[in-house]
Amino acid sequence: MASKLPVYLFTGFLEGGKTHIIQESMEDQKFNSGEKTLIIQCEEGVDELDLSRFYGQNVYLEQIESEADITKANLTALAKKHKLDRIIIEYNGMWMLGTLYANLPDNWAIYQEMMFADASTFLSYNANMRQLMVDKLLNCEMIVLNRTPENVDKEEIHKVVRGISRRTAITYDYPDGHVEYDDIEDPLPFDIHAPIISIEDNDYALFYRDLSEEMNKYNGKTVRFKGLVARDGKDILAGRHVMTCCADDIAYHPLVCIFEQDPALKTRDWVTLTGKIKVEKHKLYRGVGPVLYVTATDFAVKPAQEVATFY
Repeated sequence: MASKLPVYLFTGFLEGGKTHIIQESMEDQKFNSGEKTLIIQCEEGVDELDLSRFYGQNVYLEQIESEADITKANLTALAKKHKLDRIIIEYNGMWMLGTLYANLPDNWAIYQEMMFADASTFLSYNANMRQLMVDKLLNCEMIVLNRTPENVDKEEIHKVVRGISRRTAITYDYPDGHVEYDDIEDPLPFDIHAPIISIEDNDYALFYRDLSEEMNKYNGKTVRFKGLVARDGKDILAGRHVMTCCADDIAYHPLVCIFEQDPALKTRDWVTLTGKIKVEKHKLYRGVGPVLYVTATDFAVKPAQEVATFY
């Protein structure tokens, strides 16, 4: 089976530093030792790539000017024009990444995804274009904040990033060339080592995301949380609707629940459940997921804020 073409995905908003970091990377023999590289640019920024300075000169540049042109057929055609070792995509910050993910050719694989932003405008972008910010941070491995001022509000930036992703590393690049890494402690608001991990109403979104990202950490743990029931015959789920950034992305995030006896529960019931999580296969997950083996069930009053958020 042929190996897939590695894709290095650079995201972020205009003037965030994407083009600059691609230029530096391609001039660095540690990153570019002569590999046949296709660079796909999806926006025209202030800086322009100078291909003449790239080591090895095995670099091809293609432009995509419209999000509608991000199709599997178009991307495949661009790659077929050249014999390639890898692909770099400089993605337009105003386009949703779902468009790219859905149209990635079958023989391409995202090897690394990084976001670049101007530290001085990051919070403003978050306030005014929250949905786009969430889109870019959700799956990136690292955000690099360029042109960092000395008075940067690291606490607020940390809060924004961690409200979207607990895995994304945060790096600050200062004008004088030195780099600092975010080292703010980020404890969970509940005790993962408690005999019963009690999830407060305001913490469900954080709990579910942490569970999704580190499932095995919860394997065998006993938890207690308030959830909304969804029932289809004998199959029962319980969880909360979670909003990541705006009303358009509200989604139901439940756990599959197993009861010793068929409970008198119906869809839209609010309950407080206690049970042990087992990470195992279940048809409702179409694979492996956290299954809650319920030991106690109590009817409950719905939370003051019915939709769970990260704030």
